[in-house]
Order: sequence, then C-alpha cells, then structure tokens
Amino acid sequence: MQKALGMLEAVAYLGAGATAKQIAAHTQVPPATAYRMLNYLVADGFLARTPDLSGFALGRRTSELAYAASGSEAVKTVAQVLDAMRAETRHGLYVTSFRGGALRTVDTDPDHEVVSASTILRNPHAHAIGKLMLAYRPRGLDDLDLKSVTAHTLVDGLALHAELARILATEISFENEESRIGRAALAVPIREASSNIVGGLCVQGIAGRVSPDNDRLVQFLRTGADELHGLI
Repeated sequence: MQKALGMLEAVAYLGAGATAKQIAAHTQVPPATAYRMLNYLVADGFLARTPDLSGFALGRRTSELAYAASGSEAVKTVAQVLDAMRAETRHGLYVTSFRGGALRTVDTDPDHEVVSASTILRNPHAHAIGKLMLAYRPRGLDDLDLKSVTAHTLVDGLALHAELARILATEISFENEESRIGRAALAVPIREASSNIVGGLCVQGIAGRVSPDNDRLVQFLRTGADELHGLI
C-alpha cells in the first residue's frame, strides 16, 4: 500500500509523462517492482499511460478521489483539456514537458502530423516549442549547433538570444517556416502548481494562418495553458 501511494505521489510530483525509470528512482523502489506496481495502478485507473506510451499520468480514479475529498469540481486531465481545444480549431495542437531539460511529448494530436520531441531536440532553435524550452532552460544553449534547417532558420547567435529575450518578455514563441517550408507554429508556457514553467502548449499550422499577430489564436493558447496549469 505504501509503495502504491508512493508511486502516485511520484507521478504527481514529476508530472505527466514521468517514466517508470524516473518513478522507480524517485520512490527508491527496484525497477522490476515499480513496473509491476505501475501496471496494477494503470489497470485500476489510478494512473494512465501517456499517448506515446513512454510515461504515466494521474488517472481518472485519482481525479475522482481528489474531487470527493475537496467537494469541488473534478480535476481535468491533459487529454480532456486538449480534446476540448481541438474541437475549436483546425490546427494541430500538442503539449510537451521539459522538466529537467528533457523534452517529452505529453499529448500529441491524433489528427495532425505534429513534430516529434526527438526532431525538435535535434534543432530546438528551429521550432517554436524548442525556442520556448531554450528561453526557460538556457543551459540547452551551451552545446547548441545552430544549423540551418530551412532558409528561414535563425542561425545567428546574437539574433537567437534576442529572440529568446523576446519570448521571456511576451511568453509566446513563434516559428515561421524555420523547420519546414509552409509551416508555422506558436507556443506558450505551461506552469506547474508552484508556477514554475515546466512545459509548453503548441499550435501548428499553415504559414500565414498561424501568427503572433492573430490575437484570437494567441488568446486561445493562453486560455488553454491556464487550464493546463498544474497538470504536467
């Protein structure tokens, strides 16, 4: 029982997308025992697998317990927030976590081809979500090779630092045909319960239709990020 509760606490602390290895290390439980208990918790609905099956998130029954204890509205999941948002847009939407400097996809879009975490990590300076991570996790700049992915990729170090400063000031990151011709993306930060920034919400679509000048789209993202507060 104590180990099971420890697993739930670890996922709550580490955030959605925490891997079995990270959970085992956090709870100081042998990996084999952790894998077995995590599978039990998923089967019983207390934990849920992330869409890419690489990690875990708090499940439906955990939210129900929180609701019963507080007497307030049940806590939404990342998937529930994103499903509602996707019903309001034709663009692709996805959520990433960059806890500890490791970029992970927490929720990807089933109806759009969105950029994978591994692709973003190869050239973070070319992607909206990658630049967002670099702005809030600047140690990622230490060994960054500013390679050109397209003719529009930002490869000048001073210009990139100015761009990251703008992201910190406005809390919005923009990519315009920097990783693929014809594609643009906007990303805004997501905070954990303590208000530390631990990930990002990104909208991706056709260049010219996705822009920081589109106030309605920017507000749509910011509202979504507010709903995701404390969920990753």
